[in-house]
Amino acid sequence: MLLSLSIRDIVLIDRLDLEWQPTLCTLTGETGAGKSILLDALGLATGARGDAGLVRQGCAQGSVTAIFHLTPDHPVQPILIENGLDEGGAVQELILRRQQSADGRSRAFCNDQPIGVNLLKQIGGALVEIHGQNESQALTDAATQRNLLDNFAGLESDVATLGHLYAAQQEARSALAAYCAELAQASADTEFLTHAIAELQELNPKVGEEVALADERMLLMNAEKIIDDLREAEGFLQGEGSVENALNGALRRLEKAAPEAAGALDEAISAIDRALIEAGEARVAVSDAAARITNDPSRLEEVEGRLFALRGLARKHDTTCDGLPELLVEMDEKLSAIHGGNDRMAELETAVKQCDAAYEKAAMAISEARQAAAGKLDAMVNEELVPLKLDGGKFSTEIERAALEDGTAHGLDRIRFVASTNPGMAPGPIAKIASGGELARFMLALKVSLAAQGHNGTLIFDEVDAGVGGAVAEAVGTRLHRLAQNGQVLVVTHSPQVAARGNHHWQVSKSGENGSVSTSVVALEATARLEEVARMLSGANITDEARAAAQRLLEVG
Repeated sequence: MLLSLSIRDIVLIDRLDLEWQPTLCTLTGETGAGKSILLDALGLATGARGDAGLVRQGCAQGSVTAIFHLTPDHPVQPILIENGLDEGGAVQELILRRQQSADGRSRAFCNDQPIGVNLLKQIGGALVEIHGQNESQALTDAATQRNLLDNFAGLESDVATLGHLYAAQQEARSALAAYCAELAQASADTEFLTHAIAELQELNPKVGEEVALADERMLLMNAEKIIDDLREAEGFLQGEGSVENALNGALRRLEKAAPEAAGALDEAISAIDRALIEAGEARVAVSDAAARITNDPSRLEEVEGRLFALRGLARKHDTTCDGLPELLVEMDEKLSAIHGGNDRMAELETAVKQCDAAYEKAAMAISEARQAAAGKLDAMVNEELVPLKLDGGKFSTEIERAALEDGTAHGLDRIRFVASTNPGMAPGPIAKIASGGELARFMLALKVSLAAQGHNGTLIFDEVDAGVGGAVAEAVGTRLHRLAQNGQVLVVTHSPQVAARGNHHWQVSKSGENGSVSTSVVALEATARLEEVARMLSGANITDEARAAAQRLLEVG
């Protein structure tokens, strides 16, 4: 519910603070007094497009602040939670503020937190609904029409559940499509994988094999020269002029002199003895090496063939020789997955069928409920049209059921409100068939029919009674009053019959001093209200007859 509206420097309003009341609030005044400015200001505060022309002439900026009381289950609460504006719990009082600069820029705030204009519009749309000569979005927007019907049928929770089923269905279908694409790509690689695996298995590479083969290849390539060097080395280590013979000769001489040297030769004898051992080991090692190393061209060819095969395969698969064993394992696993893909495919196809079945069952149940509710809603709305001077018209809800594959999170139905305003006229989209005043009265009839469900927002009707009077205006007032029993309704009206039905009444007037014009709004008490309704009945010259007629209207109201 709208609690208050504070306006600063907007068009003709320099400073205005209004405290609103629940149920039916009526605003009256002469044409041009500024009633539309109030709606423009409220629209600015709830996310309407800003305009530098809204700023009062001579001012740098204007501002509008709207304060709303919220119930814990108000539809705006999830929006506040989603955007971190809930302050840790359900918001009871919501303050929307909009600053409009004369240079065209504007800033928006929600409970003193800066927010974007798009978010402000989303919040405002959940708080205020305006219906008038030029705007009645609930009768022109397909999504809003569907929501109205679902609210009437009490399907909100069912549609929310359907949304979850739809999300699960889309996820299952996406998983199946992705796997099919993956399997198709993998299947195209089957021939390549089969050949590559066979090639790797035949070569049977081992980690570290490349280094070993490279070392052996180098040895074999230089085998002839190495063998010659070993033979020459053996010549130095063996024969009469060998190191061992020289050491043996030196050892014998020292051992012969040792008894007379009183231990002075012991260390030298030990050193020569160790040298003899090392020399012997060196001779044996050289001999062993000479025995092992052979000049084998066939073995060299074999080593080079395998080494080059390993390196060639590594280049082919863009890896290293040591990476080939792991690559073989990976390719084998991938090929196995392809061969076993049918099992996974069957699982995903089963999941899609289950999700489709669950979605279809819920969507069909909702569609049937909508069909039944649409008939009841049409009957109720058409019953309201006669007293609203739309007795030649007809309202109906068209529901077109789409195929399962074309379903959405809201179901299979395409819902459209259509109407005809004269007998024999083919029904068409209500926004194209009805004039501004007719559209607003169609909206009123629809809202009255939905009144049993109540409404969480503030409904605003701007001159819904335009072009009608007498009994029709009385019927409009009666229905507005009935609608206001379930929530706050604000009505801008020129009809005394409508004004008299209000629970609260404000008068909008315009005055000017020293060339400056400003709009003011005052709440009317009993006597002032009587005078205002009488003025609406008789014009500028208020007669006693007009006052008496006004009194009768107010007594009925």
